[in-house]
Amino acid sequence: MSNALQLPIIDLASPDRFSTANSIRKACIDYGFFYLVNHGVDEELIKKVFEQSSNFFSFPIEEKMKLAIKNHRGYTALYAEKLDTTLTTKGDSKETFYVGPLADGLNQWPLEEDLPSWRSTMETYHQKVLSAGTKLLSLIALSLKLDENFFGKVGALNEPLGFIRLLHYPGSGDLDSSSEEIYGASAHSDYGMITLLMTDGVPGLQICREKSKQPQVWEDVPSISGAFIVNIGDMMERWTNCLFRSTLHRVLPPRQERYSVMIHPFAVYAEQWHSSWILVKTVSWNVWKAVAVRLARQERRVRPTFSCSFIFPAILHRL
Repeated sequence: MSNALQLPIIDLASPDRFSTANSIRKACIDYGFFYLVNHGVDEELIKKVFEQSSNFFSFPIEEKMKLAIKNHRGYTALYAEKLDTTLTTKGDSKETFYVGPLADGLNQWPLEEDLPSWRSTMETYHQKVLSAGTKLLSLIALSLKLDENFFGKVGALNEPLGFIRLLHYPGSGDLDSSSEEIYGASAHSDYGMITLLMTDGVPGLQICREKSKQPQVWEDVPSISGAFIVNIGDMMERWTNCLFRSTLHRVLPPRQERYSVMIHPFAVYAEQWHSSWILVKTVSWNVWKAVAVRLARQERRVRPTFSCSFIFPAILHRL
């Protein structure tokens, strides 16, 4: 049994930036999640993204597999991913399409004649949400008592590797009947700085604020029309020495089909991480040094300890 949760609502367009930053700080400490409104991403564009997402996922599996994932871009089929690797089930009941950074030429796109304006819609959305994410990070910097341009100055926003994930969760009636417990997205935390999620309003998202306690208590996160659901990732949690929460979350298999679109505006995947290891390690150290040490002085309860392997264990074990 889960409880419904009312997360804080953050107004990105508020003129009172310091009050907004304080609200973000409280939300990140208490929940690791919050809603973001007045973010500058047009409602009509969001509607088009969901329509185009639905158009692609409605294709036969043979057509979708022509764009099978490569270089972290493209399509992954139902049950192909399992976010909680401790489970013995066959995989999560979702299919995904990844769109990565626009400038590196590695993205895969459906043919224009098959899905007119699909590519341009996703590119526009990518740019708009990246802009909103950058503005949000300036407020997060203020919430940590840092200069609002801090993350840019230390290089944390250089060549942002923003990844869009289009997600489709088939309704329970469209899934294979099985006695094993299947999740739409099994329990996990995100590995980056922040995640911005937009949903179609169909419920299913849950969070567990105390991930180390048993039994785990799961709370439903309702959607607000037009609002992003924002959550803190593992890297931000580590940079703040666990003052900000990277909260465990999952998606239950919906009774009706569910669509969502998430973007990790400043993500790092294995290949990019390996090629720029020294740079990113230096940036991580600079951010930690400025954030965690200052927090230790402010809070007197946060002990500054730095470990890159704690930030990206899933990546580092491959290097």
